[in-house]
Amino acid sequence: MKIDEKLIRQIVEEVLTEFNDKEKEERSEIELEKNYGGKSNFQLKEVGVAKKGKRKDEVVIGIAPAFGKYQNKTIIGLPHTDVLREVIAGIEEEGLKARVVRILRTSDVAAIAHDASKLSGSGIGIGLQSKGTTVIHQKDLLLLSNLELFPQAPLLSKEVYRMIGKNAAKYAKGESPNPVPTKNDQMARPKYQAIAALLHIKETQYVDPEKKPIELNFNLD
Repeated sequence: MKIDEKLIRQIVEEVLTEFNDKEKEERSEIELEKNYGGKSNFQLKEVGVAKKGKRKDEVVIGIAPAFGKYQNKTIIGLPHTDVLREVIAGIEEEGLKARVVRILRTSDVAAIAHDASKLSGSGIGIGLQSKGTTVIHQKDLLLLSNLELFPQAPLLSKEVYRMIGKNAAKYAKGESPNPVPTKNDQMARPKYQAIAALLHIKETQYVDPEKKPIELNFNLD
């Protein structure tokens, strides 16, 4: 094989391209850790395998594998502390109790919510992904059906999360509340699509299909 200047240039360009791609990937990991990781300022203490509840006045909040542990902010930088606090406050304002469980077998928000609903004494559960996507589910519904879906995480504020908690509690009481009003922004998807994909990939790294849901005690102070 003849080694000429053109071939050498081609090899160098390929090596540089590979190096730059790796460097970009490393920078992305650093940015993810800087913006969404780090230590949480609230505690979620594992207390064992989650059991099916018997209380009719409870709503189970199922959180994704990385929520509040490996990721601590939603896609728009809203602390998971605030998200959980608002959802719980909404449930309690309706006179019901909240339980928190970590779902480890999946990072899919519909499956997380459905698993939570099956653990709930009322049959109502809420699923929360680390990036902020949320679902209210009912145990008797099919997985891909739900009571309310909030797919545009960039548009979910603290006020919306509180209303999600309130509506979940109302469903648990047998009421038929009006759906939580949310904004719709067609530009949100293209604007956040890349970071959403990265956050989901990072979330999925902590999935273990063999592990059962974990009951959590929470301290939001």
